[in-house]
Formats: sequence, structure tokens, C-alpha cells
Amino acid sequence: MLGVYTLMALRVLPTDLANGRIVPEVVSFVPLALIPTIICLAIALLSRRRLLLVVCVFALAINGWWHAGYFAGRTRVSPAAEYAVSTSATTDDSYARVMTVNTLNGAASAKQIVEVCRAEHVEVLCLQELTDGMVADLTAAGIDEVLPYHVVSEGASAISNGGRNGIWTAAPQSNVSRNLLPIETSSMPAADIVIGSATVRIVSVHPNSPVRGAEDLWDKGLSVIGSLSDYGHAYLILGDFNSTWDHARFRTLLGTRFADASQASGEGFHMTYPSNKIVPSLIEIDHIVYARDSGITVSSLKTVEIAGTDHKALIGTLEAN
Repeated sequence: MLGVYTLMALRVLPTDLANGRIVPEVVSFVPLALIPTIICLAIALLSRRRLLLVVCVFALAINGWWHAGYFAGRTRVSPAAEYAVSTSATTDDSYARVMTVNTLNGAASAKQIVEVCRAEHVEVLCLQELTDGMVADLTAAGIDEVLPYHVVSEGASAISNGGRNGIWTAAPQSNVSRNLLPIETSSMPAADIVIGSATVRIVSVHPNSPVRGAEDLWDKGLSVIGSLSDYGHAYLILGDFNSTWDHARFRTLLGTRFADASQASGEGFHMTYPSNKIVPSLIEIDHIVYARDSGITVSSLKTVEIAGTDHKALIGTLEAN
């Protein structure tokens, strides 16, 4: 339990201290601290160790409070939205299935991505770590038949972060940008589409991962994404954020302006990394983030394993009111 409390202590570090060496990587695993806590709680009950019981209950209460939105959140789309996206993909209604996946430097199966888009009636697709070859493979696999409009970002402005990002949509795009805001590592493409009566501004993002020696790049990248809160668009930001709800920097990014669909909907965790490995997916670093009070909501999330990449695809349903 001392290890559990040490991990929890790292989670509450202020933003300016939470990007130190290895701290962001370790904090990603805070939800998993529930497992040893429950085991120790069982030991405390069986052995009647009162002090250990109190320690475990307190840890469970705090961890549960931190993650209450994953189980008690109620910001969800309507049953009408869930039914509409389950039957077909049409740009004439107020609903859309949206999806994001990191393609691992273009190694993901383009054919499977297109197949999932067809099966799930996806109308908005955001991809990260694209290569020219991956874009060509998507075209050959028939992506233009499903999502005929797209924009791919410029190259990294300073440091390579696994290629470029892209956005594919069923609805026509306007106000297109290949590099929305200056950001080191991976440029952010953006485009407006109309869903129902709402103009939704879509952004595909991929800040640097917080590996040793790159924590400052990670921090700066999330700060740039968070600065989108200064603009009044109905943002839909999808991608590999290389951060979880337990990172102070990610929560700062969200602030009061943005909501993380997974944390707000009460549908549980949606672990996306790693994928296609011996170990199961343990952390949730891919997100669908949307602007609160903008008339859009995203829920009904699910993950799908895509061959060739170490990230699961994250899919959700958007409703525009």
C-alpha cells in the first residue's frame, strides 16, 4: 500500500512539477492501483487488520473519487443518436460516428481501417503517424468511397513524431488548415464540417510522448492544444494525446472548456495502449475531446484492435443539438 500511496502522491503534483523525469509515464498507471488496493483490502478483512483496512478504504475512496466520471458520468448522446449511427451513415442528420487511431508510422492495416469505417458507419476519421505510403494504401483500400474529403497535415515543424496527422470526413470540409497552431513534433490539421445545424471544427492531434528527455516537448504540445479553448468553435479534437486523465497537464488542457468523452460519459475506461501485444491494453492515451456547452456531445465509446499498430482505434457517437 505504500507503493499505491506513492503513485497517488505523484498524481496530485502541480502541473509545473508533474512533467519531471519518469513522472508522466508512471502516473499513467494510477487506475491500475485499484487492483493491489482491492487485494490488500481482502487481506485486511480476512486477517482482521484494522489499520490496513482503513488504509485500503481511504485509497479506494480517493481513487474512486478521481475516476468517478468514468462510472457515474451522465453526459451521453440520446438513444435516437445511437440508433441512427447503428443503421447507416448519412450527412443529413445530427449524428455522426467518429474514430481515431495512431497508425504506428503508417504500419496499420489500411484495409482494416476502411473496413471498420464501413462497418461502424464512421463519418469522421482522424489518423496519426501517417506516411505518404499509408495515404496511398488508404486510397487503394477505398477510403474515398466512404469518406471522400480529407486533409493531411504538414510535416513536423521541428521534431519528427511519427509522421503526420490526417482527417477524413463524409461531409464536405471548409476552413481547412494543414497546421492549425505552431506546435513542435506533429502539426495539427483542422477542418470544419456541418453536422445537423452545428458547424463542428475537427482537429487531429499527436503531441510528443513524455519519454525521458522529452517531457518539456510533451508539456508544450499539450499546452498548445489547450490553447484552442481561447477560440469559440465547437471543437472536436481526436487523437493520440500521449496522456491520461490522471495527468495534471491533460486535466489543465481540458479545463472548464473541454470534456473528455470517456471520462464524462460514465461508460468505464477505454484502454487503447498497447495493442497487438502479449500484455493487454493498460492505459487510455487516445481520446475524443469536445467543447462543452457548444451543442455537441460524444459518448457510446468502444475500442477496436487494428492490425499493424500498437494503438487500438477509439470510436464514439457524436450528437449535435
